[in-house]
Amino acid sequence: MSETTAPAGSLATAATAGTASIPTTSTAKRRRYARIALRTVQVLLALFYAFASALPKLIAHPTAAESFDRIGWGSAGMYAIGLLELAGAVALLVPVLQSVAAVSWSALMVGAFIVQVTVFDGQNAATPLILLVPLALIAWARRQHNADLVARLRRGA
Repeated sequence: MSETTAPAGSLATAATAGTASIPTTSTAKRRRYARIALRTVQVLLALFYAFASALPKLIAHPTAAESFDRIGWGSAGMYAIGLLELAGAVALLVPVLQSVAAVSWSALMVGAFIVQVTVFDGQNAATPLILLVPLALIAWARRQHNADLVARLRRGA
């Protein structure tokens, strides 16, 4: 048998075995585009949370101060939530913290929804619910980073 020919059975087996482990070009492109789209959503959410949500609280914008007075938390609660929001915005951009940050943000959005419904009579109650969708997607898509985080914490302990 020459070097260029092989039994038909072994060639077919090799061809089918190779396709299962090697992604096609279109699959690789779709995965790349999905990663880029997810990262874009993460950056946009981080910018939104940092500038539209945390910043007004941290600079004590009158509307934020009024809202926290109405809730009954005052300026201390406003600054605490503002700092947590800023930390969460940064954590959305740190690879090992992305999934944990998205889960934490989701919990905060549930709380924000409850506050909007109970204290503010449903005004802007849809916003936290809308934000839950991309946060859940980020938490699920970046879930492999949770194992990395646990491993790093165990090494440090």
